[in-house]
Amino acid sequence: MGGASATSTGNAGSRSTGVVSGYVLKLARESAGLTQERLAERLAVDGSTVQGWESGRRPLSAMNAGDLVRLCARLPRLGAPPSTGRHLHAAVEADLVLSTGVAAGGSWVTPDLHPLAASVHRKTLTNLITWPFTGHLPPEFTGFTRKVPRRGPVASGPTMSAEERTRFFDHLMAVAERGVHPDAALLRRQAVYLLGFDQRDRVVRWLRGEWASAGRRSIANGDVTGLLEARSASVALASTGDSTHLHDFVSRTTGTRAEVANLNYWAHWIGELPDDQADDGFMATADTRAWSGMRLLHHLVGRLDPSSPHLPLNLHTVHSLVASRPTLLSGPSAVRDALIGALEMLSCSDVLSREGRDQVAGLHYALRLANR
Repeated sequence: MGGASATSTGNAGSRSTGVVSGYVLKLARESAGLTQERLAERLAVDGSTVQGWESGRRPLSAMNAGDLVRLCARLPRLGAPPSTGRHLHAAVEADLVLSTGVAAGGSWVTPDLHPLAASVHRKTLTNLITWPFTGHLPPEFTGFTRKVPRRGPVASGPTMSAEERTRFFDHLMAVAERGVHPDAALLRRQAVYLLGFDQRDRVVRWLRGEWASAGRRSIANGDVTGLLEARSASVALASTGDSTHLHDFVSRTTGTRAEVANLNYWAHWIGELPDDQADDGFMATADTRAWSGMRLLHHLVGRLDPSSPHLPLNLHTVHSLVASRPTLLSGPSAVRDALIGALEMLSCSDVLSREGRDQVAGLHYALRLANR
């Protein structure tokens, strides 16, 4: 497969990074009210060890598996939030994605070895992977309250050097360009999505070319790969500030089986579908009774923001979700009130397309029916 047999990961040993899990460890330590020195004492390790973990110079992913499990179990007993272990495991997974890209640079890594091909990512993991690029604290960590004063200026999140960032995005580009065979579909799709966080002009031009290829093809019923290639390209472009193609994608999928695949994808993305998924095939499942939709509705209503580059997709998904589950609007009044407020804000803006205005009108009608 055009280099698919290669397993190059570059000089991985010298380029491994643990910045995300290190920063999560720092948040946990500070939430427990411990200094680095005090945590080192409680864990019976050198102070330089804790410093190395938190800086990423000694990645937690390099720890013995048993030692990592014990660390995750120990931290809550020392006063860190109970969710610390779960977050640390996810952060280690994010670091593996980043390390693989930084180590490989412009080289190819076979799907059998690439963490981007291991499973369909959820929002929580993607937020961790992109944290060094966005600077946005993932909402899962808003409950981590700092109880230890910091000395001097400190980073507000995990950081990567300019060279590391360049190598990571160069690797994503190599994956997107070379991962054209079916066994690399998941790897390529998730790489294309992450390219939306790279603002370089040449990447934006490449994404537009990707849309010209994937977004213009007819999406046959059941062709999940073709659907998601188009979706990833349009979402990535919207992340760079170009939402035009996202409007096109929504228009092309409205009223087709692709709407079901989109709903299944969202349900998995936010964790409403409980099972992990090794590939994208689950999205083609027409029976969506495995998830209720209330969590998804709550998530999406909070994203009906006129300034969001992804508004066309968010609004379309709310509309198709309510159409498939009208009883959702008979649930808690707080969700209905939030939806009413979001629709009023959209109606007062000038960002809606004709299709968007029709969707807002349809949701207003569904709300009136629910209130009878």
